Amino acid sequence: MHENLTLLTDFYELTMMQGYYKNNTNERVIFDVFYRTNPSGSGYAICAGLEQAIQYIKELNFNYDDISYLRSLNIFDEDFLHYLAGFHFSGDIYGIPEGTVVFPMEPLVKVIAPIMEAQLVETALLNIINHQSLIATKASRVCYAAQGDAVMEFGLRRAQGPDAGTLGARAAVIGGCAGTSNVLCAQKFDIPALGTHAHSWIMSFPDELTAFRIYADLYPNNTTLLVDTYDTLRSGVPHAIQVFQELRDAGKMPVKYGIRLDSGDLAYLSKKARKMLDDAGFPDAGICASSDLDEYLIDSLKTQKAAIDSWGVGTNLITSKDCPAFGGVYKLAAIEKDGKFIPKIKLSENQWKITNPGNKTVYRIYDKESGKIKADIIALEYEKFDENETLMIFDPISTWKKTYLDPGTYTVRELLVPIFKNGTCVYESPSVREIKDYCANELNTLWDETRRLVNPHDVYVDLSQELYDLKYSILDSMNTRNPK
Repeated sequence: MHENLTLLTDFYELTMMQGYYKNNTNERVIFDVFYRTNPSGSGYAICAGLEQAIQYIKELNFNYDDISYLRSLNIFDEDFLHYLAGFHFSGDIYGIPEGTVVFPMEPLVKVIAPIMEAQLVETALLNIINHQSLIATKASRVCYAAQGDAVMEFGLRRAQGPDAGTLGARAAVIGGCAGTSNVLCAQKFDIPALGTHAHSWIMSFPDELTAFRIYADLYPNNTTLLVDTYDTLRSGVPHAIQVFQELRDAGKMPVKYGIRLDSGDLAYLSKKARKMLDDAGFPDAGICASSDLDEYLIDSLKTQKAAIDSWGVGTNLITSKDCPAFGGVYKLAAIEKDGKFIPKIKLSENQWKITNPGNKTVYRIYDKESGKIKADIIALEYEKFDENETLMIFDPISTWKKTYLDPGTYTVRELLVPIFKNGTCVYESPSVREIKDYCANELNTLWDETRRLVNPHDVYVDLSQELYDLKYSILDSMNTRNPK
């Protein structure tokens, strides 16, 4: 059942809203959603969750039960509750399309709205964008390690709840997975539902061979047999070969067939099983592996030349076990006064936590010859870059590090696109399959050095000269130096 998510917010968002209301404060503001560190030691992240964020904004309203509950807390005044009863989002939202490769510090979502509206949506937007971006990024790493082999998302039973399992599977497909075992996700988002059978199927029959025969008879077009219930090499693989031979003799050879390994030394067992299948005349039988896989184990198995051509990845993917949080934040960047946005900045003794002020956008700079990403530039919203002019980019921390790009050697693309204008959605979300294809193209714009699993090369995220000057003029005016 669909659930209204209006109260999916932190309590202090509502107490602040009442404070703004009582103080007659509702000027327009700009908030940015961004993150500071790539997850899982990656050199990039994948932006995901925008479709669900759009749905949340569209349905944002306080119903009778919501108002009754808030009244029961005895903290909100009736005039404020009356305001909430008529609440709707009236602002603008810009976002980076789902499936886009993104980097630290750049705005993934920009909200321009009256402060009460902008404050309310903070928690839900972060919840939605953080989770799916995390899983999409993890999936892209797992699929990269698989080197073109199909990766199936198998994590529903270990996910942190139904929503995490379903939307996490959606994000995993965006990141590159071929499909999911989650049937609800497959139905909702029109993506392939994939899977084989459990050990309990084998154990429920008098013997392994009978279980294999019945399964193959039921599913003649896709027969993948789980061979490790009793003894992989002495029982499971020989019985699978026997069933495949019986199907061939009967003229019922499946279009797709093979075995699945779910335990043991996957490198050793897969190579032994491959030889047994080949020697029996089944060189096109696939070998699928599962069993607590992640990108590092898959990479190791590839190095060991394991004879595996598809992978079922569950717990470590759907939970992003090594990095269970994305770390996106929502920071105030400007407040409108007399029709003009006044930049705001958050200070910190950590230089990476000093925010970038003002109304901003993000430009991606590509090497024209290779199509690979050279750098991203966070700039003020009105700034434009001419590809026919020399472009100077510089590290906003180590400012002496400068690169000059000659005219005609680079191309520029603006990443943020309009999502809502004056409260009306102006963006149509692509299908998950379309986002997956787009994401694959995005990942191909990364240099191999940035995609490697360990110690990847960082992509530069620079500030435009105008944004840099604005930032440090504000810091200077506050009599503050950039902490070292």
